[in-house]
Amino acid sequence: MEGIIRKIAAGSLKYGKKNSIADLLNKFTAVLRHSISLFVFVAIWEIAPRVGLVPETFVAPPSVVLQTLVKLAADGVLLPHIEISLFRAVSGFVLAAMIGIPLGFFLGGRFRLFERILNPVLHLLHAVNPFSLFPVFILLFGIGEFSKVAIIFWVCLWPVLLNTITGIKNVDTLLIKSARSMGVKGLDLFLKVILPGASVNIFHGLKTSCGTAFFILIAAEMIGASNGLGWLVFNAQTNYQIPKLFATTVTIASLGLFLNYLFIRLEHKLIKWKDDTVQY
Repeated sequence: MEGIIRKIAAGSLKYGKKNSIADLLNKFTAVLRHSISLFVFVAIWEIAPRVGLVPETFVAPPSVVLQTLVKLAADGVLLPHIEISLFRAVSGFVLAAMIGIPLGFFLGGRFRLFERILNPVLHLLHAVNPFSLFPVFILLFGIGEFSKVAIIFWVCLWPVLLNTITGIKNVDTLLIKSARSMGVKGLDLFLKVILPGASVNIFHGLKTSCGTAFFILIAAEMIGASNGLGWLVFNAQTNYQIPKLFATTVTIASLGLFLNYLFIRLEHKLIKWKDDTVQY
């Protein structure tokens, strides 16, 4: 009897190992399949300047860009600029979320009449080109840190606010009535029905704001700053340091992708019901 049990256990272990190896191979194949276009792009980018299809003085190959990135990091040049840029972007983004989400619940909930009155103004302010507001913010708040955080806050506020209002409006009224009929009211109704129902739209607004914050930050640092990644790009362009220009641009793109990935992971963790919904 013991021998039979040992054989079954050994077989199950082998089967488990085979399954785990197969899963790893499947995952690796999926990643490779989705990344093939990226590999092709990097290969063309590397070859084109080397063979003279594009001037190497204008387009630095990825190998040179990587060497420049390593040198900037080793010299301690890159990290301080990343830190100050992230501080500005996160500060403006967090302020926008802290004000936009509660204000969206306020306007989209019990005070929808007030929201309908303000709706044209909100959409008008949202449509204003933020680049045209740079001089206004510099005149109002000076050329220091506050003006940069203020312009990021302004740009991030509207996606968060408008998506929160939309999310509150789209919560199924049948769910709210059913919850109330079962005695759920007040804070419990908000936390268990309204907030989960609006969470998808809220996260969409936060993701949009996050990308917008980083985009507008780089532009703001190019116009009026003495540090940050945007300033580093502008300084490299002014001094015609092409590898440094590309290295900083790759850093900005990588940070943007990383922040977007963090939001996607956070959304999957907090809104599990979205992925677990039964399909009929």
